[in-house]
Amino acid sequence: MILVDTALRQRAAEGRPVRFALFGAGFMGRGIANQVCRYTPGMELVVICNRTVDAAVQAFSLAGVDDVTLVTTAAELEDVVRRGGHAVTDDPAVVCGSESVEVVVEATGHVEYGARVTTAAIEAGKHVVLMNAELDATVGPLLKERADVAGVVVTGCDGDQPGVQLNLLRFVEQLGLTPRVAGNIKGLQDRYRNPTTQAGFAKQWGQTPHMVTSFADGTKISFEQAIVANATGMTVAQRGMIGLEHRGPVDDMVGMYDLDRLRELGGVVEYVVGGLPSPGVYVFAEATDRTQAHYLDYGKLGKGPLYSFYVPYHLTVFEVPLSVARVALFGDTVIAPAAGPVVDVVAAAKVDSRAGQVLDGLGWYMTYGLCETYDVVRRDNLLPMGLAEGCTLRRDVVKDQVLTYDDVVLPTDTLVHRLRAEQDARFAPGGTDR
Repeated sequence: MILVDTALRQRAAEGRPVRFALFGAGFMGRGIANQVCRYTPGMELVVICNRTVDAAVQAFSLAGVDDVTLVTTAAELEDVVRRGGHAVTDDPAVVCGSESVEVVVEATGHVEYGARVTTAAIEAGKHVVLMNAELDATVGPLLKERADVAGVVVTGCDGDQPGVQLNLLRFVEQLGLTPRVAGNIKGLQDRYRNPTTQAGFAKQWGQTPHMVTSFADGTKISFEQAIVANATGMTVAQRGMIGLEHRGPVDDMVGMYDLDRLRELGGVVEYVVGGLPSPGVYVFAEATDRTQAHYLDYGKLGKGPLYSFYVPYHLTVFEVPLSVARVALFGDTVIAPAAGPVVDVVAAAKVDSRAGQVLDGLGWYMTYGLCETYDVVRRDNLLPMGLAEGCTLRRDVVKDQVLTYDDVVLPTDTLVHRLRAEQDARFAPGGTDR
């Protein structure tokens, strides 16, 4: 953070702002636009690409920007940038063809659309900051490999809980401690929530009901913790994670895990329902020697063997500009897969469903996501949650049944299915290359 703000001030003084593009003008996109346009010197949001152009114009308007130009070619976008203006478009090729855009932020939360714009950006030599844990958990290792080949960075973001966990993990590891648990703090979890039950909450905050549902039914946190696992090599202790309920400070939870099991597994990703501070993240780590333990006790972290570290918030749109700067100015990755997949997210039936029905999307009525090890997913032919939308059921399924590829007919026209097939061919179970 200290390096980032200093470097951005320097870019502002030199008249060389970090220029980036934003895919998505929804709840998160509007917040990012406001934060950058009003409060982030040394950085410019030059174009918003959204399938509905009016929403992109509105995002700029809410951020105090009224002089907005609709562009249909990269050349038109370059003209807007040269005169210091702002642009909107519905064509990702306009963004990817721009020489001025250094970084793109993918903030749609849609797996298929996200796959299309992310692969296009990588091929065009653009760095990518993902606010799309769903895409990252489904095909992130392959996207990371493609980005490496292209000489660009693809990364998750600061502000979302996975990025906050990785920042905290890096801090803890820099202290010489060994992380054993990386956790996410939730206020509520109910696998059977749906857009109807969540409509009121969504309206209150200006969000879409299905996105709010993915938070409530555990799908979102499954994707988030899967990408933490893939970035660290940590795993899950069981399908769906343990998910303790604890109505109090996470500091009080250090004795609630089996430390020998944590050591055996090499660390786990987890979550707690009801823990404090909410909605933060936590890392439980182990000291390496008695001297460390003595000084941790002196620092009021207790007598171990596990020590609690936490961040009491994740500020999403406030922090995403930091990720853009980290990537553009330092080539620094916030969170990305370390190698092949370690943990995946599989689809489970939210309701009894009949053969012939087409599965709806993330956070809708028919499915919810559960973390599972990639080894088990491959062994049992389980259906990744990120691929479930648009699949047609071959047979009846019952509530809470975990779906397999044999249960469905896959759509034939989606990029993300092709990418996932390539990823599965590329990486063997165990997170290794073939």
